[in-house]
Amino acid sequence: MKELQPLNENVILDLSNEKTEQRTASGLIIPDTAKEKPQIAKVIAISTIENPAVFVGDSVLFKKYSGTEIEFDGRKLLVIPYADILAKVVTTDEI
Repeated sequence: MKELQPLNENVILDLSNEKTEQRTASGLIIPDTAKEKPQIAKVIAISTIENPAVFVGDSVLFKKYSGTEIEFDGRKLLVIPYADILAKVVTTDEI
């Protein structure tokens, strides 16, 4: 089994959960080239980082134009610098 292990304080995010086909209200299909890249994704690997604030399995918000998109084992992945993670998405109970 092949596995990607990020180096140099990089994080690998999984982008493969995004919808494959999007349509406008009038029914026109929006091609992949015209879609905006998502800014929330799930962390699937972290390089050796001292005291990281996010862990594998966390959903994070990252900078809009950050990282390098790759395809690996049929999944769309994004390799970004750890510093480009803006926030961790957490679920809280309503008060």
